[in-house]
Amino acid sequence: MPLILQNNVGPIGYGLMGFTWRPETVPIEQAVEVLKSALEAGANLWNGAEFYGTPEYNSMTLIKSYFTKYPEDAERVTIIIKGLQHVQTLVPDGSPEAVRQCVDNVLRQLGGKKKLDVFGISRRDHRVPLETTINILKTEYVDTGKIGGISLSECSPDTIHEAVKHTKVAAVEVELSMFTPDILKNGVAAACAQYNIPIVAYSPLGRGILTGQFKTDADTRHLGIVSHFPRLQGEALEHNLKLVEQVKVLADKKGCTTAQLAIAWVRSVSKRSDTPEIIPIPGATTSQRVQENTKVIDLTEEESKAISDIVDGFEPAGPRYPNGIPTET
Repeated sequence: MPLILQNNVGPIGYGLMGFTWRPETVPIEQAVEVLKSALEAGANLWNGAEFYGTPEYNSMTLIKSYFTKYPEDAERVTIIIKGLQHVQTLVPDGSPEAVRQCVDNVLRQLGGKKKLDVFGISRRDHRVPLETTINILKTEYVDTGKIGGISLSECSPDTIHEAVKHTKVAAVEVELSMFTPDILKNGVAAACAQYNIPIVAYSPLGRGILTGQFKTDADTRHLGIVSHFPRLQGEALEHNLKLVEQVKVLADKKGCTTAQLAIAWVRSVSKRSDTPEIIPIPGATTSQRVQENTKVIDLTEEESKAISDIVDGFEPAGPRYPNGIPTET
């Protein structure tokens, strides 16, 4: 099994954003039961953020509610909560004051129901030396036992190389999917492999497009902020659906869904010599979708290569994020 710090986690994790960060949030009672189904399906790595939702309903309040109901599960689950982006503006802030305010807020909202296994630096703030940000986290929170470790998110290879000089990096959270294989080419995966840092792969379903459920951009409106991302807009979406059509042919041949094949391919990348352990964290808001996403589908070397050839030959339309959102920090 993959390891985050010294914790065994399943081969497929779980992203929490969809519960609390969209126009119509999932009722907390329903969300708690979906989390239970995810854990029973083996998805025991849960990934959230301070800014996923409102002060009243967010990743931390959801996790607190879960472990209030199921306290016996606390030792079975590893959680990563990222922060250091302003909750409203999403501007990165790595100052000592922001670090203390953010981590203290996360811990307060968890209410002692679950240890914060890993705190993630959501985006690097280049106005503040990375060493300064990390040293506050390490000396005031890791060394005192308030959190278990530190991870990076949406980072560049240079940030990884610098961070390991100051702390053990528990994980690196970056986007990886058939639509976005960028980390396999830009040095991020190679840096993680060099230091044996596991990758937590967010958006393995291409923000939902690889489920095959989207036909027009009207089908994405329920996703909230994600519906405004360039690759899900108009002509870009129309072009990007051509990749889904190719994936569906292979999925039908494999006897699985396009979503399952997409997740399986992300996992299969771990078998390459120049990549570390990769744990995809698809999101889902229903138990039915959880069961689909967490079913482990293993690919042969030939199947993985066939998919990789398609991925390498496809140029997605549109950038990953809208203008103004920092990437590869």
